[in-house]
Amino acid sequence: MSMMSKGGATLKVLLSSVLANHSESMALLFYAFAFLLAALAHAAFARRLRRHGPPLPPGPRGVPLLGSLPFLQSDLHAHFARLARTHGPIFSIRLGAKLGVVISSPALAREVLRDHDATFANRDVPASARVIAYGGDADIVWNPNGPKWRMLRRLSVREMLCPAGLDAVYARRRREMRAAAANIRAQAGTAVDVGAEIFLATMNTVTETLWGATLEGADEKRRSAVGKEFRKVVGEITDLLGRPNVSDFFPVVAWMDLQGIQRRLGVFLRRFDRIFEDIIEMRRKKEGGGVGEGKDFLEFMLRLEKEGCDGKTPFTMTNVKALLMDMVVGGTETTSNTVEWTMAEMLRKPEILRRVQAEVDAVVGPDAVVEESHIGRLPYLAAVIKETLRLHPALPLLVPHCPSAACVVGGYSVPAGARVFFNVWAIHRDPEVWEDPLEFRPERFADGGEAGKRGWDFSGNDFRYLPFGSGRRMCAGAAMAERMMSYMVATLVHSFEWRAVEGIGKEAAEDMEEKFGIVMKKARPLVLVPTPRLARDDLYL
Repeated sequence: MSMMSKGGATLKVLLSSVLANHSESMALLFYAFAFLLAALAHAAFARRLRRHGPPLPPGPRGVPLLGSLPFLQSDLHAHFARLARTHGPIFSIRLGAKLGVVISSPALAREVLRDHDATFANRDVPASARVIAYGGDADIVWNPNGPKWRMLRRLSVREMLCPAGLDAVYARRRREMRAAAANIRAQAGTAVDVGAEIFLATMNTVTETLWGATLEGADEKRRSAVGKEFRKVVGEITDLLGRPNVSDFFPVVAWMDLQGIQRRLGVFLRRFDRIFEDIIEMRRKKEGGGVGEGKDFLEFMLRLEKEGCDGKTPFTMTNVKALLMDMVVGGTETTSNTVEWTMAEMLRKPEILRRVQAEVDAVVGPDAVVEESHIGRLPYLAAVIKETLRLHPALPLLVPHCPSAACVVGGYSVPAGARVFFNVWAIHRDPEVWEDPLEFRPERFADGGEAGKRGWDFSGNDFRYLPFGSGRRMCAGAAMAERMMSYMVATLVHSFEWRAVEGIGKEAAEDMEEKFGIVMKKARPLVLVPTPRLARDDLYL
């Protein structure tokens, strides 16, 4: 009885923060639902433990009804890493009525993502994702494993995001990167928010690639304002997607949307949906053409929507808009954040910046501008990007997986329907895998380095390094992200010298504090002062 009283008191503490703007009757209703659901879940877990067979992974006991919810910390990736040191490389954590399983070792990641890839190929779709992703069954990220997902994946990876598809729209990426360099050149000698500038360039590159529209033509003040607003919206979407949500922990009350997360994402969805529909309507009035003819990805998708895909699985207008949402939200902030982290790490170690600049200068020269064709001849730059993604993976816990059937992993039972996290942030900092794991040392990925000897890349074939995941659900945009990140960093270091702003700006530049979310960000903006270093001003045009 005392145990039940303790659980009730803990729940009331949570309600006081989560339900601050709701009536007392709503709180009591939530309490009743939560109590019933958690009691049933506890009974189910107890029955499972009494059965013969492997037990659940070990983990923190938590409290009645809520499990470990009251003890979750804001730096969830680091919090899970600390729990792994206590409970082992696979542990379970009860989050309300939901069971989470966290994997923090390369061996167990390999067991799941290779040996049991088909079983774990589904997603545990949070309530927030169902809103922003058109129901969660129309896009690549959240769609369950099956014929529709395979069709969408094939179209995206083999047609649009394949080398030929990316080559076909290189002129668009080049134009936007040169515009970004010109914009930074116009601010030479003043403090520049590097992340904001890179986000604007990334956004323009992605939207130009997708549907051939950017902020081009707007005056600089308007361009900057819209870019900041767009960045804010995308940032809020990714923040809400990664925020702990009562609707996920107690699905029976999801319809109430007690924290208002689904409601807020619905507003963003309607805003994007209007943008997409306007763009699609304008494009339909033009003559078609495929990506192979140098057209954008939207024209390719609209042709498939009209003519059909494989004759078995329909490709609908909802699929078109859901894929656009995936690429706009998933392809902008992740890329720009990685570039910002890369610049911040190089500013902390000027010798690394000097070496990258020397390599780019030797390949490109001072009388030319960086082209994507140069990237393959810049191995040290590639090592810097890889090392950045080791220390600062864009999605530190990847996108949660969900087993379609009960499975044994590492000698423990993982029930069907569990939310499975892969803590790649912890794997990438494992001292049993990496020498001096907290040091930013690109040499480890260069020829002769600990990782360079193994030829580690972004393919997900070595489970000690998984910045884009692995298996059939690894990131579909990895090839495009790799190109864009390398191209942007090479352009920034070749076109400009960079120094930190004195005082507060210098402290911020050296600060590597993280802000956790489904996408990991730099807690404080990187503000630097650029100085042109190309031989002629016309190279910035």
